[in-house]
Amino acid sequence: MTAAPPLTVPPRLRVLRQVLQDRVNTVTAVLLALLATGATLTVPLVVRRVVEDIAAHRSPAGAVLLMTVLATTGAIAAALSAFCLARAGERTVLTVRQRIAAHALRLPLPEARRAGAGELVARATSDSAQLRSVIDIGVTQLPMACLTAVATLVVMGFLDWVLLLVVVGTFSAAALAIGVFVRGVRHSTAAQQAALGDLAQRFTTALGALPTIKAYRAEAQVTAGIAGCAETAATAAVAAARRQAFVTPIMGLGQQFALIGVVMGSGVRLASGAIDVAGFAAFLLYLLQLVAPLTLVANGFARLQLGLAAGARIEQVLATPTEDQRTATADAPARSALPVAAPDPGARAVEFDRVVFRHGTERPAVDGLSFTVPRRGVTALVGPSGAGKTTALDLVEGFLLPDSGSVRVLGRDTMRWPLDRLRTQVAYLDQTFALIEGTVRENLELGRETPLGDAALRDVLASVGLDRVVAELPLGLDTVLGRGDDLSGGQRQRLALARTLLSDASVVLLDEPTSQLDSVNESRLRDTVERLARDRAVLMVAHRISTVRGADHIVVIDEGRRLDSGTHDELLERCVPYQELVRGQATTVGAGAGG
Repeated sequence: MTAAPPLTVPPRLRVLRQVLQDRVNTVTAVLLALLATGATLTVPLVVRRVVEDIAAHRSPAGAVLLMTVLATTGAIAAALSAFCLARAGERTVLTVRQRIAAHALRLPLPEARRAGAGELVARATSDSAQLRSVIDIGVTQLPMACLTAVATLVVMGFLDWVLLLVVVGTFSAAALAIGVFVRGVRHSTAAQQAALGDLAQRFTTALGALPTIKAYRAEAQVTAGIAGCAETAATAAVAAARRQAFVTPIMGLGQQFALIGVVMGSGVRLASGAIDVAGFAAFLLYLLQLVAPLTLVANGFARLQLGLAAGARIEQVLATPTEDQRTATADAPARSALPVAAPDPGARAVEFDRVVFRHGTERPAVDGLSFTVPRRGVTALVGPSGAGKTTALDLVEGFLLPDSGSVRVLGRDTMRWPLDRLRTQVAYLDQTFALIEGTVRENLELGRETPLGDAALRDVLASVGLDRVVAELPLGLDTVLGRGDDLSGGQRQRLALARTLLSDASVVLLDEPTSQLDSVNESRLRDTVERLARDRAVLMVAHRISTVRGADHIVVIDEGRRLDSGTHDELLERCVPYQELVRGQATTVGAGAGG
């Protein structure tokens, strides 16, 4: 299946097109709105007939009944139209939120990190909610208000065109004044939404770092930064509200001047017989009705700016290419369009061939790196912090793309693998030991198409020493982690490792798997890794020499370059940087023992 091209449809058109997908509710809302508008426009004409019947000493009962039916029908139709439109609007917002979430989770890691978790959350929550203003105003309210205003003016022109000129003149002056006040509303609303996104980003980051903030007594300091973002959002909101606040009063003032002009001119028109009393009564009713749709038009355009500003921010996310849409070169097919091919059984598990990668800086994180990982056994990447070890794992997993050189997995360049197939072949345990907010079972079966039985899950938990811990949780395997019930850092690490063990991947990537394990669990981990390595390739980043010593192959890197490779004993004999790493850890252990 080929990937969809990046979205380039303007936000307002894309949103309206999305609404039209719910044809039943949308068409029903429009038809009911037309019915309500027709009833509203007809009522003053029926009032004219009531006045004529009274003047002619006829019973107005029929006209009064008709007027009652029209008014009731219009009210019911308007209510049902609003409900149908609200249902279509909420379904649209639901769809947009689902698309944002699905798209954000498929963004390349650098793009997702650049956007920020809080900003992406704001797109899916507050920004998408603002789209309702585009839907509510743009689909029925604004078109119906324009139709009502135009139809009302036309009927008023038939009743008396001279009095109509008076009305048009006063309301035109009001419209010019409103135009001055609402200018810049879109800029203010865009600034407000941007500030809300910044607020969400700061608050999300602060909650993630809450233990550190508390430890350093920095609550007030961090709160001040969040409060600054909130103040910026409030300032922008007040600026927009200040511009909109004058719309209704100015329109009401225009109506008052129009009434004065009509009353002053009506004497001459009635005396000349150009309009009768019944027609004048209908004209006044239309004038009183006119201010509502005109006010809605003026306010509607201002409110529409808020939804369009939110739509533009959502478009920024949806227009960013996903991982599947990325290509190595401009003329290469998207990742999702690549053919599915079986791994080469005779190829190495992983091959780096003069790979260069930069994290947006001039100094490469990986600089001409070349090494190989056999199909079975444990290969360890060692080196000082910042040497490029984790970056190398990210390149294998396809999170990052090399600037030059090639990374091959099972004989095939990672850029020539469809991503889902590549990640089926590669299991990954990152150094944060990330778990989703879900049950223990969901975390263990993450990404699996077919669920496993309880026995298999308990066996793998036992292999990492978590069987008793999970059994003591309130609901065992079905306990939700992440809020009231959670695991310690080391336990979360072992649960993430257990998930990795359940994978059928041919290549296993482990990033600092022993960083939070005690000596007993580190020994258990080494046994588990050795078991994995019997029929798979294990590529492990580690600092602890106790973890590295038993590796079949060790690659020493620094500043993104390969310095040497071999077994632990071989490197101890000839590789000075490796000797320094071993000596440094021995000194640290000795100092700790002496203390």
